[in-house]
Amino acid sequence: IPRTLAQNCGVSVIRTVTALRAKHGAAYEEIEKSGEEGAFPKCNWGIDGTTGELVDMEQFGIWEPFSVKIQTIKTAVESACMILRIDDIVSGSKKKGY
Repeated sequence: IPRTLAQNCGVSVIRTVTALRAKHGAAYEEIEKSGEEGAFPKCNWGIDGTTGELVDMEQFGIWEPFSVKIQTIKTAVESACMILRIDDIVSGSKKKGY
């Protein structure tokens, strides 16, 4: 998503994505230095879709809610089941010679 967003903003994709990864990596290094075991780094950096700059998404009020992730997983499972059902139907009809 960050790569596509950077392309749509018209900024240098490689520089922007590299800088974003560096910000995310710095958050992980900060946790490792603190020695907190099992801690999750606070890293809210992302790309502003209008300017292409790296910004703190918390200041923008942009969050990815848990409900969106759950719905995405449910939809993926339902899609996989539907594909398997269609595959069973198609392969069954070929074996019977219809």
